[in-house]
Amino acid sequence: MARVAVRSPLAARRVWDDPSMGAPMFAFRFEPGDRAAVQAVAQATSAGIDVDTELGHPWSLFWVARSGPGEPVVAFLVAWAVADELHLIHIATEPSSRRRGAARALMTALLEHAGDHRARLVLLEVRRSNRAAIRLYRNFGFTAMGVRRGYYSDGEDAIEMMLTLDPTTGHVTPGRDEVQLAEA
Repeated sequence: MARVAVRSPLAARRVWDDPSMGAPMFAFRFEPGDRAAVQAVAQATSAGIDVDTELGHPWSLFWVARSGPGEPVVAFLVAWAVADELHLIHIATEPSSRRRGAARALMTALLEHAGDHRARLVLLEVRRSNRAAIRLYRNFGFTAMGVRRGYYSDGEDAIEMMLTLDPTTGHVTPGRDEVQLAEA
């Protein structure tokens, strides 16, 4: 089961050391200069996000992934912090940069934030057909808790997933699926 260490927030987090994956990926907090690159990733991935609107919400959390300081943004993550919960709103990776650890770096940053801020739950919805994302979330300890039928504009269902954290330690609390993905 994945463990999230409680520690002080870091500006960047390196999470991929497999040389076959190319350059390691780091997660950085969003900075104003990242706006155009995030918009380009959003457009390339059909992620319906209005960066300016998200930045205007005091509850929005925003990270970007790149292979190092000053390198191009290849992915982004937006989450909302509400009470003792985090809700993953968008995570998107430039298509040519997929499977290189960018999403893993972003998820690690999100879960470190959750532990540092004593979050109890992390929630998300994922397309039923997005098996790579479901595997990623499962590797972090997420469980399937429900189905939102016809959730996406094209009519595809969303799988609702949840990660429970011990707010004292930041460690993942083991859970089990409420619905079977094969049935969902």
